Amino acid sequence: MEFLGIDFSCAFGSLRHGNFPDKDCLLPLISKLLGYCIVAASTTVKVPQIMKILRHRSVRGLSVVAFELETIGYTIALAYCLHKGLPFSAYGELAFLLIQAIVLVATIYYFSQPVPTVTWIRPLLYCAVAPTILAGQIDPVLFEALYASQHAIFLFARIPQIWKNLSNKSTGELSFLTCFMNFAGSMVRVFTSVQEKAPSSVVLGSTIGVITNGTIFSQILLYQKQEAKKEKKDK
Repeated sequence: MEFLGIDFSCAFGSLRHGNFPDKDCLLPLISKLLGYCIVAASTTVKVPQIMKILRHRSVRGLSVVAFELETIGYTIALAYCLHKGLPFSAYGELAFLLIQAIVLVATIYYFSQPVPTVTWIRPLLYCAVAPTILAGQIDPVLFEALYASQHAIFLFARIPQIWKNLSNKSTGELSFLTCFMNFAGSMVRVFTSVQEKAPSSVVLGSTIGVITNGTIFSQILLYQKQEAKKEKKDK
């Protein structure tokens, strides 16, 4: 019995005979289910951040460079997974995250007016190069090098935001819900990547995501707690 690439026959067979499925049967099943849960959740993961900006009409405390680099990282990661022919459950969220990341960057640009002319060069370059990368129409060696670099891209996408939070002692308009989902999704993706036997580079990328997203999420918890104490004290 198979549905969306998930084989339930092993689990149902064990349960039919009154036995609990063993580890070798259960872990791949859990991995597939969690993978599709991540894909489903990814369809709205950045919506809270976009809505918070629109509601407050402010990008206070947000690093534009961080979100631009994040978009580039999603593009490379998605192209690589497509090129490698990985199952959709192992990378599907990247497609939805990329679309939302582009919308988010456009929203940040809009509320950062006036945007310097030089800044527009970056999105124009992206629009010129991204289709070629997504289509996989580049040298295989260069493709591997690009994917290796996307780990550094995601790392440096988070560092400006982490540093800005530290400098401001505040997370500004960062969305608690979006950051929490990023952190939780990274943790689950480490597990599913291992179970799907994804390349070690994919597992490494998810691990970096856990560390960096976890740092930003902890900053939100810390600074919101400090701000709540300050407000209570002022009253």
